[in-house]
This record gives sequence, structure tokens and C-alpha cells, in this order.
Amino acid sequence: MLEIVQQLTAETWRIWTDAAPYVLFGFLAAGLIKAVLPEEAVARHLGGRSTTAVLKASVLGIPLPLCSCGVIPAAVSLRRQGAGRGASVAFLVSTPESGVDSIAITWALLDPVMTVVRPLAAFVTGALSGIFVNLLPEEPPSLTGEQNGGSRPESCCASQPPLQTTLAGRCADGIRYAFGELLKDIGAWMLLGVLIAGLVATLIPDGFLTMLFENQFASLFLMLLVGIPLYMCASASTPIAAALVLKGLSPGAALVFLLAGPATNAATLTVVARFWGRQATAVYLASIACCSLVFGWLVNEFYAWAGLDILNWVAPVPGETAGWWHSAAAVLLLLLILRAFWRSRRTDSCCGA
Repeated sequence: MLEIVQQLTAETWRIWTDAAPYVLFGFLAAGLIKAVLPEEAVARHLGGRSTTAVLKASVLGIPLPLCSCGVIPAAVSLRRQGAGRGASVAFLVSTPESGVDSIAITWALLDPVMTVVRPLAAFVTGALSGIFVNLLPEEPPSLTGEQNGGSRPESCCASQPPLQTTLAGRCADGIRYAFGELLKDIGAWMLLGVLIAGLVATLIPDGFLTMLFENQFASLFLMLLVGIPLYMCASASTPIAAALVLKGLSPGAALVFLLAGPATNAATLTVVARFWGRQATAVYLASIACCSLVFGWLVNEFYAWAGLDILNWVAPVPGETAGWWHSAAAVLLLLLILRAFWRSRRTDSCCGA
């Protein structure tokens, strides 16, 4: 038992140190993107039922620093501000499937092919979802009287600081958001994902998934069924996918998990049904499922055609240890997550006072 605990600790720490520098870079980029691409600017381009608005929404959602829980209020807000139904659905799909933080951690833990294919698949899935939703007849909105000019709930605490107008001020606000609110939203899920990845690396024998799923289609469908109900952000799902690949899962099946997991869960489906209608919910779920399976199959075919082995990039070299700067980044990231949660608890305590 002690040996298993020691191996679990070592594997979890190895994964965390491998990913930490890229995660820090991803959060820094997320803060800068939020500074130069505010949600208000996004909303101005997403009105109407045009295909152009859908494509814009899908593209703009890819780099935005929003996790699977944060994208829901953002998409509802865009819808209330006048974004088209298809455009808002495209944004709701592409945003949680990708993001600068998840792209960075995909490079760290998987390989360049998956790093490129993941945002590409998110764009295509979001665009097709939005286009199909636009083809549906309009349903009565169920925005509970808040669609036009509805008031938003105010914070229970003091008023928000004034919005910065200079580029330097916006960048500072964006970085504070990335290493504050966003890190609080994603940090716990990322730690959970790394812990699960450590468990997979410790408990599942090498090659086990290859023997279990000799038929690649079985692994694709299994990852779809596993991913749909999970509440897992894109960054947190990546270390789990990498650990599964090391145990024999095909890269295409890992991609299915990376696409379906962050974009679908019970909470998201409930909100989509309420604010976009039942028909849109069916299209939303079917588009994600079909695109995930198709891209998963295409990725497996590409690796086979190109003669690539993802394990050549993912597998750690025996005896290799991370450099001191990896360890320093891992410790710094842990401290930043703890700081974000501590500040959140202080704020909650203040609000409850």
C-alpha cells in the first residue's frame, strides 16, 4: 500500500511539474486576451442569424479564457445583449473545448498534432452547431423577462472597480482576472484532473487499453459516453487524456474525450434547454457527439497514414527529471491557486457579514 501511495505521489507530481510552466503561460495569455478582446466587443459582432456571425462566434470563442462553468453565464449574457441564437450556441460550444490555457497544456502533455487539431475541431464543431441551430424555427424565448433590458443581479459586496480605459490598465485587469477569478474556477478542477491522471498512471498497466479496445470505434464511443456527463474543464481533462494515451488509448479516442468532456454536462444541457430551447439542445448535443467521433476517427487515420506514434512525444524518458524551473513553476502555480481560493473565501466572508 505504501509503495502505491509513493508511486501515486511521484506520478502526480511529475505530471504537475511537466504542465505547470505551460499552464502559467496559458493563464498569462488568457489575461492579455481578455484585456484586448472584452466580451462587449464580442457581442457587437454576433447579432442576427447569418453564417458570418456564427463563424465569428466560433473563432472568437477558441482563445477566450472561460472554462466550462464560466462560459454558461457569458453565453447567456451575449444572447441577452442581442447575439443570434446560432452565434451564441457556436460560442457556447467552441469556448470550453479550447482556450489558450488548454492549448498550452495540450502542447505540454500531448503532442503538436493534438495541439493543432484540438482548436480546429472546436471551431468546426461550434460553427456546425450554430449553423444547424439557425436552421431551426424560432422558439419562444425563456429568458424570464430579462432578454431586453433586464436587470442583472448586483454583487452583494462593494461596487466593482471602475473599468480601465488605457491598454496598460486593461492588461493589468486581465492578468488579475486570469490569476484570480479564472484560476479559482479552473484550479481545483485542474488539480483533480492531475490527481486522476496520477491514479491512471499508477493503477492501469501499460498497454491495457490497447488490449481492451482492439477495435478503435469501441474506444471512440466509450470516450464519448464517458465525456458527455462529466463536468470537466478543458485544462483539467488534458492530463487525464495524456495518462490514458500512455496506457494504450488511441489519440483519436483521447480527442473525443477532450472535445465532449468540456462542452457537455448535465448543467450545460439544462441551461441550453432553458435559454435556447429543446430543439437547439438536441442539435447542440448531436453536433458535439458527431463531430467528436468524426474528428477522433480522422486523427487516428492521420497518425496511421503519417506513421506517427504519439507515445514518442508523450512518454516520459526513464530516469528523466524535470528541471528546477519546472519545479519552481509547479510550486508557484500551487501557491497562486491557494491564494485565489483564500481571497475568494475572504470575499465570501465579507459578503456574508
